[in-house]
Amino acid sequence: MLSIIVPVLNEFESLLQLHEEIVASCEAAEVSFELIFVDDGSTDSSWKVIQGLAERDDRVSGIRFRRNFAKAAALTAGIRAAKGEYIMMMDADLQDDPAEIPNFLKKLDEGYDVVNGWKQRRLDPWHKVYPSKIFNWMVSSLMGLKLHDHNCGFKIFRSQVAAEFRIYGELHRFIAVLAHARGFRVAELPVRHRERKHGHSKYGIRRFLRGFLDLLTVRFLTSYGQRPQHILGAFGLLFFGLGCVGLLYLSTLWILTNVFGMIAIGPIGSRPLLAYSVAAALLGFQAISLGLLAELMVSYTGRESDTYSVAETTDPSTSGQDSAEA
Repeated sequence: MLSIIVPVLNEFESLLQLHEEIVASCEAAEVSFELIFVDDGSTDSSWKVIQGLAERDDRVSGIRFRRNFAKAAALTAGIRAAKGEYIMMMDADLQDDPAEIPNFLKKLDEGYDVVNGWKQRRLDPWHKVYPSKIFNWMVSSLMGLKLHDHNCGFKIFRSQVAAEFRIYGELHRFIAVLAHARGFRVAELPVRHRERKHGHSKYGIRRFLRGFLDLLTVRFLTSYGQRPQHILGAFGLLFFGLGCVGLLYLSTLWILTNVFGMIAIGPIGSRPLLAYSVAAALLGFQAISLGLLAELMVSYTGRESDTYSVAETTDPSTSGQDSAEA
């Protein structure tokens, strides 16, 4: 079964049409599905519309938040409630075309675990399109997964993928990247992008700033999540070494001046190099200490299974369990 998760924030005008198009697309392709609307603190009549749809169609269910908790939380709630083998995410603003659902399923059946949408012809203002292109280039370059549209919220993945990591902050944009880092097969599918007819965009310039910070988080989690000392320690050793070299140089000058009288220089304490060297040594020592504390946290709170992902075993009864626990 296919579980379709739709986060909703003040989208009451589009929900009825979205439901009709999803039903028409799935029934035409003979796809068994459930539709989960997650009301992320809407202040309009979105929840009433969702309740009405759930009463008329037993394939529809709704989850309502007490307030707005952001898209990642809505998707997490939907994933936890999903019962399908395949999980699809799409927006409620009708810009994602439900007619693409069969194409996603066909691509997934080719052996992929995640299929990410690509809005090849994006119908958004230029101030959203061009920053998004730069962001996508950065993600592809840093993470090693070449996709045209990491930001696309229209995607599908197997339920085993969702069991492997937790979505928080803005990490829902990086599902394909996180899955790729765990060894899952990721593909990209060009999709039709439609103009927004109702409501307004929920994203502003802060979205890109948060996205950049989350990119750094994902890079750290995928590369150093199980070995934080490798990056913190390297940073610490660099600055600690520079500080020690500076202090050693100043100590040598002081000995040559005050002990052997070989050279005549001013007071060592008045030199800026002394302050820089002490600051570098302290910064390096703190970074190494933080790395050790991070290693202790990983050692005591992390599970061994967090470091790998099991595809299958020779015992079919344990394959799904192993993959979910990993």
